[in-house]
Amino acid sequence: MKKIVPIVIVLLLVFWGISANNGLVTKQENVESSWSKVETQYQRRADLIPNLVNTVKGAANFEQETLTAVIEARSKATSVQIDPSNITAENMAAFQQAQSQVSSSLSRLLVTVEKYPELKANSNFRDLSVQLEGTENRIATERSRFNDEARGYNTAVRKFPTSIMASILGFDRYPYFEADKGSENAPAVDFGS
Repeated sequence: MKKIVPIVIVLLLVFWGISANNGLVTKQENVESSWSKVETQYQRRADLIPNLVNTVKGAANFEQETLTAVIEARSKATSVQIDPSNITAENMAAFQQAQSQVSSSLSRLLVTVEKYPELKANSNFRDLSVQLEGTENRIATERSRFNDEARGYNTAVRKFPTSIMASILGFDRYPYFEADKGSENAPAVDFGS
């Protein structure tokens, strides 16, 4: 009987360790799957940008500086690569900054388009604008889902006693998408006097 108790305790610890590991692996896979959905939506936006720029170029004598800013922001954003194995706070910050530049330059482009009624009337431009708006909504949705999955994983990694296994097996926390600086301030709306 005295020999059975230590064996039972060891077996329980082994089964608990296996269960904890499997639970963390499942949560980690969910985070990584969610990340791939975020990347897919950013790639969709990056693929739409050249069509939008070419439509604008073809339909109007458009400000070259605005188009150049969009093209350069897209190029920079597509050069910042993150895969699930290197999602760190620093890499996430660089990725977010590059994507924010794309969003900002696209916003400037769409505001500038207001000066060109013939461009706004162009069906290709309208279609691309609608697709781009839909993609921006999908990006926001997938970023939120990523944060939800990361929160679930991070919580599991930090909860005791699973945190012991997470530490031993090298399960690290994932960073979150954060709001862009200044996004807490509503934009000023001025219809002119």
